[in-house]
This record gives sequence, structure tokens and C-alpha cells, in this order.
Amino acid sequence: MKSTQLVAAARRLGAPHRRALGTAPEPRGARQSASFTLNLFRGQFEPAQVFPYPDALGAEQRQTLAELLPPVEKFFREVNDPAKNDAAAQIEERTLAGLWELGAFGLQVPCELGGLGLSNTQYARLVEVVGAHDLGVGITLGAHQSIGFKGILLFGTEEQRARYLPRVTGGEYAAFCLTEPSSGSDAGSIKTRAELAPDGEHYVLNGSKIWISNGGIAEIMTVFAQTPVQRDGRTVDKVTAFVVERAFGGVSSGPPENKMGIRCSNTTEVYFEDVRVPARCVLGGVGNGFKVAMNILNNGRFGMAAALAGTQRAALRQAAEHAATRVQFGRRLADFGAVQEKLARMALLQYVTESLAYMVSGNMDAGAADYHLEAAISKVFASDAAWAVVDEAIQILGGMGFMKATGLERVLRDLRIFRIFEGTNDILRLFVALTGIQFAGSQLQELMRAFKRPTAHLGLIFSEAGRRATRAVGLARGADVDALVSAELRAPARELARQVLQFGACVEAALRKHGRAVVDEQLLLNRLAAGAVDAYTSAAVLSRASRARRLGLPTAEHEARLAEAWTEEATERLGALAAALGPRAQRHGERLTALGRDVAAQGGSPTRNPLEL
Repeated sequence: MKSTQLVAAARRLGAPHRRALGTAPEPRGARQSASFTLNLFRGQFEPAQVFPYPDALGAEQRQTLAELLPPVEKFFREVNDPAKNDAAAQIEERTLAGLWELGAFGLQVPCELGGLGLSNTQYARLVEVVGAHDLGVGITLGAHQSIGFKGILLFGTEEQRARYLPRVTGGEYAAFCLTEPSSGSDAGSIKTRAELAPDGEHYVLNGSKIWISNGGIAEIMTVFAQTPVQRDGRTVDKVTAFVVERAFGGVSSGPPENKMGIRCSNTTEVYFEDVRVPARCVLGGVGNGFKVAMNILNNGRFGMAAALAGTQRAALRQAAEHAATRVQFGRRLADFGAVQEKLARMALLQYVTESLAYMVSGNMDAGAADYHLEAAISKVFASDAAWAVVDEAIQILGGMGFMKATGLERVLRDLRIFRIFEGTNDILRLFVALTGIQFAGSQLQELMRAFKRPTAHLGLIFSEAGRRATRAVGLARGADVDALVSAELRAPARELARQVLQFGACVEAALRKHGRAVVDEQLLLNRLAAGAVDAYTSAAVLSRASRARRLGLPTAEHEARLAEAWTEEATERLGALAAALGPRAQRHGERLTALGRDVAAQGGSPTRNPLEL
């Protein structure tokens, strides 16, 4: 996706807002939100969607989940064989039949339409089980419901929901068809077209899609195509979403792709040749396809974090068990400090990932409007963390970890795609930074307008001037967060609040220096995105660990140590952000971009082997 499109996507966000903790009233007219990450870019510590940690399940929902978990866990232990699925590059028929019987393909579809009617948090817990056992199966399930027919759930008319949801819960597979050969991250550049037929009752769809999960088996697809629409008296192309049935005719699929990982999931090209799509199958309105696609992807990203939390928990268990029993040099591996540090860092990454997954799902279940940046962060962090955790698990197992018998090499191969699909991590980092910067920029613009009529805005001007002066002389302390966290976590929480304030100053400095051209400063944007990840993940673990203490959980002390360790490291990185955005870092960034241009121009490294003259 191009920078301008990312900014356009950012503008679509909008929601009511609670006042940020310890800050002056928002300038009237500035965009408002309850999102922690959005407010972070203004240097404001907004606790509304972070503290206390979400408790999203009622008694009945907990009971339902307690009844569903045992059979699902038993199924993946005793029926599904991930090694066989991987070797055959397809899921065993008995596994698929069992999953349909369990209702696993319709977890969030309302009960009256054939599904289980689960909340996002319930869904996350079951997906975590799947992620612990077989990511290939997880992709088949997720491609079906997390994105395949999710658009019908989110945007479908009553007629569309009644027509299609019973079918996608009753044995017919669904797929999400967006990516094309010439448009991956740049979703707005798709070439597939749909023209309204002369009868006005059908669209004629032509084009092709690539790398479509479930593409060879799906009977019902959410397809995105360019359509001509009238805008301001002229005809322009806008993306529209359609529900397309294979039975319409003209829909075909290529052979399954031979993939590095998630081999058992079906991935194919899908072709559309003069497909007559009834006008009633337009999803979300003509010309609104980009909004539909982004909302589908945003809505489903928390599930990826939940699945990968399960993957990490399983890998950590395998590594810990091996370290506790393997003896080298007369000592167990678990007694060596280097191995202990590896296990500790793996546990940190798993704890953060899991905390993010259930914080985002809990906020979604509570009706939060602005959770998109947090969902993006959860996907980015989870996919990076899972790779690191499984890689270290293989390292702890040594040569044994490299062998197929342990299953970890398969998991590592499966994991690689998670940093690429449903929004590459690179694009999502830019999305987080650009959206946050635009949110901060709206406040600065309102302040500038206030200075044009100072007598009418004295309160705003003086409060803002005081805040900036305090920050400039190093007296700013950040928000008062003591009441939000347990006693043993107040010190790291205070430091986080202080760094949130400084983060806002870094964002403002970047805006003042670059103005609108900041959209092209990708190295700077990546550093700001990294800071946002550090801040939000710290808030999430502080909140979760404080919940454990409040409830008197037996793991409370261990969770507090995890939260403290993570937050101290993350806030230390945040503290170095100003230097990372300074002149020296800028020179280094310019040097790297120049080197990159040279490599691209030469088609590889321009240096010669040292033995060649």
C-alpha cells in the first residue's frame, strides 16, 4: 500500500473519546479517541482500553467455553495429525469431517444461522488451542471464517446473512479474494473488474487472484473488483466487494501452490471469466470495497495473535521439558544461565503475545470503536515473537530440534508466512506510525488555529504552554498511574507514563521538521512504530499482571516479574528514541538508503570476491 493510501486509511478512523489521564482538555475540533496507541502519539496516557485488563466473559460464556475446550483439545491431540497433513500437503478427510462436526468452521456465526455464536474472546481461546497444534489447519479455519465470510457478518444485509451463513457453517468453504499478481500490499491497484450488465441486475466479473487460501475448495468467496462509479459528475473506478458463488459459473482455480509452510492449507490462483454476479451480492455498497477489505482484516488480526500465543506456549513447553531432562557436562541444561535466559525471554514473548490477544479481543467485545492500531500491533508483535520463540526452542533442543520428529522444524516453516500475509509487518508498522502521526497532527493544527484567536482560547493556550515548558525543563512526570497497577509495578508504570510524554515530544518534533513529507520518511516511521509497540505492549502486561495480583492468582508473583522485566527493557528502548531520531541516526539512515539504492541498481552486491582483482 502506498503512503498516500495509508494516510487515507488513517482518516477513516473515528470514535468518541474519554479524556486522557493527566492531560489538559482536548482542543475542540481535534480528533478524539479512547485508543491507547493513538493518544500515545500525542504524548497522552489514555487508560480507557488498557486498565483494568478486560474481563470480557460473563458466567454463561465461561461455561460455554469450559464445555467447548475439552473436546477441541482432545480432537487435536488424538485425531488431527499435523505431520501427516504437512507431508501430504492436505488435511486428512477425517480431520476435516471432525472439524465440521465440532462446529469449528462457524465459531462466530449466530446460533440461529447455524454457528456457535461465540464472542471474540471465546473465539480467541479456541484459536489458541489450534495454534498450539497445527497452524496449517488454523489457516484453513481462519481463511474460512476470520476473513472468508467475515465480510458477510460485518456488512451483509439480512438477506445475505440468511442466504450464506447457514451454508458456510454447513459444509461449504469460504475464501477471501483480494491479492493479485500486480497488487499485494497496494490493495487499491487491483485489476479485476466488474461491470454492470445492461439488465442492471448483474455485474460481469473478470480477472484473477493469486495465493488465495481455500481458493481451490471454496464455494463462496468475498471478491474485490474495480467498478465504475459516479463521483462529482464523472466516472471513476472504485473497489467494490462482492459475494461470489462458484456455482455462478465462470469461476475456476489453479493447482495447489507448493509452499514453504502451512502446506496442508489449500492455496491456489482463482480465475473469474465473465462471471454473472447478481447485484444483490454487492457487499457493503458499490465503491466501498476498500473499506470492507480493511475492516475485515482489522477485525480478524487479534485471532492471529491468539493462535501464535498458543504456538509459543507449546514450543516453550517442549523446550522447558527438554532443558529439565537433558544432561550435559554433568548438569541439566536448565541449570545453565544461558539456557535460563533463553527460557525467560521465550516466556516474556509468549506472555506479551497472549496479553495483547485477549486485551484486543476484550476491547472488541466491549464495543470499542478504535482498536485497529492495537490489533495491528498484536499481529506484528505475535508473528515476530513466535518466530523468535520457536527458533530458540530449536536451539535449546539442538540437533534434535532440527529433526522432523520433534515437529519444531515444521512449525518454523509454518510461521514464516505470518509476517507476510493479511498485511505485511512492514506495511502495518507504517500504518501504525502514519495513523498515529495524523492523529497527533490534528491536535497541532487545532492549537495553531487557537493562536489565531488567542483571546477566545486562552485556557487552551496557557495549559498547552505550561505542559510544554514543564517538559522542556525536564520536570514533566507523566500521568499519575499508581491507582492503575499493583504496588510492585508502580515504578515501571511511572517510567512508562514518563516515556509516553517524551514519545509525544518526538512525534511533534518529527511533524515540525518534516511536515507532510513525513509520509516518505520510512526509517523514521519504523522507529516510531517500534516505540508504539514497546509502549502498548508494556501497558498490556502491566495491566494483566495487576489483574493477577488483584484476583490473587497463584501466578501473580511470576506475572509481576514478567511485566516488570518486559516494561523495563521496553521503556529503556523508548528512552533512546529521541537519539534514534537525531542527526546522527538520520545520517546513518541516509547512508543505509544510499547503500540500498546501490544494491538495487547493481542487481545484488556490487562488491567482488576478495580473491578477485
